[in-house]
Amino acid sequence: MMESYRIVLADDHALFRHGMRKIISDVPGMEVIGEANDGLDLLEMLRKLTPDLVVLDISMPNLRGIEAAREIRSLYPRTKVLILTMHKNKEYLYHAIASGANGYLLKEDSDEELLLAIEMICKGGTYVTRKLTGAMAQDLSRAISGKDPLPSNSLTTREREVLKFIVKGKTNAEIADILSISTRTVENHRANIMKKLNVKKTAELVRYAVDHGLV
Repeated sequence: MMESYRIVLADDHALFRHGMRKIISDVPGMEVIGEANDGLDLLEMLRKLTPDLVVLDISMPNLRGIEAAREIRSLYPRTKVLILTMHKNKEYLYHAIASGANGYLLKEDSDEELLLAIEMICKGGTYVTRKLTGAMAQDLSRAISGKDPLPSNSLTTREREVLKFIVKGKTNAEIADILSISTRTVENHRANIMKKLNVKKTAELVRYAVDHGLV
């Protein structure tokens, strides 16, 4: 008996969603049961639906794809997540996987690769676009040889909270007051964040956080 996969699409571009729906719905055993145009809309939808897979973009309004993926993995651990994005930067890939995504695909990839990724993920596997597998292999090789640490989303939950307020322009004292921690603790978090992300100045930190979807 052919397996049936229930899928929800999340992307703020309606025409792109409709195109994906047609590609997927034409395949026997694959059914699109819902569409969302932003991360918050998606989470509200998942309260009522139980899809096998969510296909979502990184760059969505209200709640970005990386954060949405993290929420899905926490609230609905049986639902798989496939990131479908225009971002070829491997750092986005590492952040997506660290957030709990089961796959990472580019919008420029073929229809056949999209369907292959969906089937592989729904069957319990993972899938990464072929355009980034070479870069991943090189990073893994360097990490194993000790030449370079493997890029990853290594920030703790508290560090992410601090980073969010840094990006908003809050001072250490203001962040300490908001999070009910000491200013010294905020300073330590800030230093750890900058060390992990290999940046020297606050302006570089803010730019890195925004460019790589950390906030």
